[in-house]
Amino acid sequence: MLTIKDLTYRIAGRTLLDTASAVVPDGDKIGLVGRNGTGKTTLFKLITGDISQESGTLSLRKEARIGQVAQEAPATDESLISFVLRADTERTALLAEAETAEDPNRIAEIQVRLADIESHSAEARAAAILHGLGFDHEAQQRPCHAFSGGWRMRVALAGVLFARPDLLLLDEPTNYLDLEGTVWLETYLSRYPYTVIIISHDRDLLNNVVGRILHLDQGQLTSYRGGYDQFERQRREKQALQQKLKDKQDAARKHMEAFVERFRAKATKARQAQSRLKALEKMEPVAALIDSEIQPIRIPDPEKPASPPILRMEKLIVGYDQAKPVLRRLDLRIDPDDRIALLGANGNGKSTFAKLISGRLEPFSGTLTRADKLDIAYFAQHQLDELVPSQSAVDHVRALMPDAPEAKVRARVAQMGLATSKMETAAQDLSGGEKARLLLGLATFSGAHLVILDEPTNHLDVDSRQTLIQAINDYQGAVLLISHDRHLVEAVADRLWIVRDGTVQAYDGDLTDYRRLILSADSKQDRSADQVKTTPSAQDRRKQAADRRKETAPLRKTVKALEDQLETLQTKLDKLDKRLATPDLFTDHPEKGVQLSKERADTERLLLQTEEDWLERSAELEEAMAD
Repeated sequence: MLTIKDLTYRIAGRTLLDTASAVVPDGDKIGLVGRNGTGKTTLFKLITGDISQESGTLSLRKEARIGQVAQEAPATDESLISFVLRADTERTALLAEAETAEDPNRIAEIQVRLADIESHSAEARAAAILHGLGFDHEAQQRPCHAFSGGWRMRVALAGVLFARPDLLLLDEPTNYLDLEGTVWLETYLSRYPYTVIIISHDRDLLNNVVGRILHLDQGQLTSYRGGYDQFERQRREKQALQQKLKDKQDAARKHMEAFVERFRAKATKARQAQSRLKALEKMEPVAALIDSEIQPIRIPDPEKPASPPILRMEKLIVGYDQAKPVLRRLDLRIDPDDRIALLGANGNGKSTFAKLISGRLEPFSGTLTRADKLDIAYFAQHQLDELVPSQSAVDHVRALMPDAPEAKVRARVAQMGLATSKMETAAQDLSGGEKARLLLGLATFSGAHLVILDEPTNHLDVDSRQTLIQAINDYQGAVLLISHDRHLVEAVADRLWIVRDGTVQAYDGDLTDYRRLILSADSKQDRSADQVKTTPSAQDRRKQAADRRKETAPLRKTVKALEDQLETLQTKLDKLDKRLATPDLFTDHPEKGVQLSKERADTERLLLQTEEDWLERSAELEEAMAD
């Protein structure tokens, strides 16, 4: 289907692709991964011909059709279903020609081709795709201009899927989808009969859809079999092997260099010294691993914990029009250590509920009780527009710390996960992920008791999402999460609440149950009451999760201390090895050499013992968290 050979592309003096090569066979489903900014979207533009490479070749199968979501559906009077049907340009052209064709042979050819492309079932297929992406029958008949940009992106995606191109290119297709849409898309793509290349940071999507990963790193494309988890494992194994080879080669090089220096001038050893010099010259160095460090994210803990419950709702009714409330019968509570994920399709009221909790929306009736001096932080992707474009991260933080010294301001920016080199960069020039880190840091600046996160991962790559998971799990307050990223939800949430049928209730099941529910044929008609209910067991699980975090806190500290000790001992061992490798150490300073050797043996023994302790304690922690 697609062959990439020695592809090179530079932009603004920066090399994104450096003689990169890869082969994509017919029917393969490929995940294109790599850190933000490595050039994944640029590669898509090269494949489609929107830009031209500096050198190398891109070969596509003859007459192969490429499809991608270039932009949102236009805000026109055309209905959604009509827009999607028109996306199949061949069918549209054939139908138009059939209206005017007079030659009997051509008419026959048109009808045969229409049958081949299953034109008779086109409207049903288009409707099914739109339905899967969240548009019911009534919505499908409405004009495109009646929907916001995010919803029109879904319509554009529906059009590309309906057209069924030979090569489907999808760049972060889940960014505008809810969890329900993401699950549907995953199922649809797994059955797609043609070639697919997906740029995505959703590891569940990559695990369940693709059969191969193309990793773009340092300008090179490397292929790995399997989904994202297999890729991550294989890559780590490859890195470990490469590091061992490099360490072994470095040791051999040092040994040769020491021999040459000692015997270069001695006649009896001169020939051997020259031989080793030639060997050194021919020795091809193993490349050092370059794996850029991901800046950690930290969510500040509340200075003073609030008394439970921090928030209590009784018979609440809320919305934007009293005649048509969005949510009713809200009888819920949130405690200081709750980790709650909201489930439910877009449009059911998740954002309305988040606005209610955050105080941005007042209830029409009922009782809403908040703990005294409750501090709530609210993060949503649309707030990225609230950043001052011309101001840097330092400027934004300085406004919140006007009297603090410069060092403290910069230290606070660093805690948000922004690299030193980006601290003075204007917000308008930051990447989407960097803006998200800054906005999250500003939203949680004061150490809130409750953090509301509305789709926090849309601009974060896989590694940055992992740091966010760690930040949420380390945070000592309550969390309310809205996300289509199942890995994030499963990693941080203790409780699931479902927003549906005009109310919010606890969901007595896990994400696997919920996925099965939304994929079932009658999921919209028969979501039985026993699937969605508030039960004592849900309350018990919340308490157990809170108790588990408290019980494991000392063990987590022990594991962290052992990790720090391992790092210290390894650094000491490296220094001792360096000193012991000094030429003539044992000849000129034999006592010192013996002392260092003994110290090295003791350090290595302590390192091994610490490693055993770390493994044992880590296993205990993992078991305790799994109980």
